[in-house]
Amino acid sequence: MTTAAFIPAAIGVLLTAEPRAKAAAARALAADWRAGRLAAPTLAAPTLAAPTLAAPTMMATPADGGAAALPLRPARPERPVLLPPSRMPKRGRGGSVASRVRLLHALAHIEFNAIDLAVDMAVRFGAEIDADETVCRRFVDDWVGIADDEARHFGLVADRLEALGAAYGDLPAHDGLWEAAMATAHDMTGRLAVVPMVLEARGLDVTPDMIRRLDDFGDTASADALRVIYRDEVGHVAAGLRWLTHVAAARGTTARALFHDRVRRLFPGRVKPPFNADARARAGMVPEDYEPLAEIRDQTAHPQA
Repeated sequence: MTTAAFIPAAIGVLLTAEPRAKAAAARALAADWRAGRLAAPTLAAPTLAAPTLAAPTMMATPADGGAAALPLRPARPERPVLLPPSRMPKRGRGGSVASRVRLLHALAHIEFNAIDLAVDMAVRFGAEIDADETVCRRFVDDWVGIADDEARHFGLVADRLEALGAAYGDLPAHDGLWEAAMATAHDMTGRLAVVPMVLEARGLDVTPDMIRRLDDFGDTASADALRVIYRDEVGHVAAGLRWLTHVAAARGTTARALFHDRVRRLFPGRVKPPFNADARARAGMVPEDYEPLAEIRDQTAHPQA
């Protein structure tokens, strides 16, 4: 079987701007990886200064000689217009069609960004996670699978927007999720702590109430889409914890100690209660993991992934 290099294929997803095309590219990447049509990543870990929002968009050249470079920012469509989080309109409770459109548009934006977050995790850190190639492949297995999930989630929510007469891009959105990615671009443990274990875990806290409200307002189809997302997010949070635990053991520390340290240094805000302790427990998290971080003073807000 002829195999192509994983890194250029993954970067191709990151450099795809049109939302439906990005989702399709992520799903194709996952299918090719699972079928053994892509060779394992060989990207050397970058040794660059921590990026700022003004940093160049291209940051690391693949060690396997690929022509593409790993983008600090993935390609984005012209719409939605990106606003600061403080200027974003409220999502609404979901009682009217317009309110449900605002809610679903915000979720579509989260899922769209989550595709890139998962692909970037796999390509940026896939060769850094461990010296054992088998372990590296398992890491890529997890995050390519999560990218596939996020692409499927985006499709579910985008379909619901279209059923309500709207489309992703019709409303403004913000760049908070990718700002979190940029802040952790040079710290694998920071990325594992902030993205799956804070941002996605926040989704476990807030999604049940959204599902209940959509059911109450008679939008069972949208509620069903969120039920799929909620179920899958448990596994995404668990993957973050599993790999942070792996790195912590190799460094002679604990996942909890690494998690607390990285969140306090790299996440600008607090881990907000109330917590869905049951769903977090199914992902392997216990209150001692997250409750101490609720004491951190808010600085800015990030959505769930």
